[in-house]
Amino acid sequence: MPKVSVIIPAYNSMKYLPQTLESVLQQDFTDFEVLIVNDGSSDQIEQWAAQLVDPRVRLISQENQGVSAARNAGIAQAKGEYVAFLDADDLWEPTKLAKQVQCLDSNPEVGLVHTWMFFADEQGKSTGRVLPSDAEGWVWERLAEKNLVACSSVMVRQACFESVGVFDSTLIPIEDWDLWIRIASRYPFAVIREPLMYYRKLPTSISTNCKLMEKSFCLLIEKVFQSAPPDLQLLKPRSYGHAYLCLAWKALQSADRDYNLAISFQKKALTSYPKARFSKENLRLSLAISLMRLFGSDRYTQTLSLLYKLRQSALQGNRSSSLSSPTGYQSETFKVVETRANVSKY
Repeated sequence: MPKVSVIIPAYNSMKYLPQTLESVLQQDFTDFEVLIVNDGSSDQIEQWAAQLVDPRVRLISQENQGVSAARNAGIAQAKGEYVAFLDADDLWEPTKLAKQVQCLDSNPEVGLVHTWMFFADEQGKSTGRVLPSDAEGWVWERLAEKNLVACSSVMVRQACFESVGVFDSTLIPIEDWDLWIRIASRYPFAVIREPLMYYRKLPTSISTNCKLMEKSFCLLIEKVFQSAPPDLQLLKPRSYGHAYLCLAWKALQSADRDYNLAISFQKKALTSYPKARFSKENLRLSLAISLMRLFGSDRYTQTLSLLYKLRQSALQGNRSSSLSSPTGYQSETFKVVETRANVSKY
């Protein structure tokens, strides 16, 4: 039996999937299986998969049911002691699985281990921005306030699913946050404080469907606090505040760059949690909205692209060492990460 089951849900993802799979096959740790769950794709994924020669890779095909159902189908057939999730357009550093396996092997009480992540452009190149997290130990309260864990960075003990269940398909696209909260209610978390995954920020991503996300946020927050004890109910307005700030950013990140919708979500955030007004997140959001109103969507986008290119150039110039791979992405050293961990969204 493999030690780790890697689950990759895929829906019309052939533009990115070969590179994503390659980042798995190049892992230093090799005792794994890869379950690619074809969720009703129409992009020749079955023909591509039939040509794969690595016996560790298996394709599971089903009618289109959504990413939650695809991940759950992978969990149902996973043979590994540990399960790692990877979206079809994200990438891993070669050391990711090895470091997470070592963590879980050494800490049998831990249910989930995650890592920091790089933000990447459409080509899989780091934009220079790192999203750190210090969510470790008993983190239910912190997770109930906001999601601190990226799905493609996660490795979970198979036993956790037997204890708390799997993904809730009614909460797309925040079904992962719901599962992390349920796991956190019974298990401590661990974190590898290095960016070992690359998250592609695509304007067509389902996570930029703001209306769908708003509905899911409300359903999840009400679900979480329905059974929470009275002394934890004070977290509920904070949770709504963070959720609406997130939605405001998503509105700016969408293809439409809808700053009016962003303003609407920002107002809801401050109504829900007035103390968020002077948070760094809200101040950065206000600046981004002002810049978009001043320069317009096109110039705002061009400015962002220029800033990303300058940041990428700075990383290339300051990097003391780097790793290159045939997948075309490169890892920055941890020294660079430390100096850039708190870079703002824009």
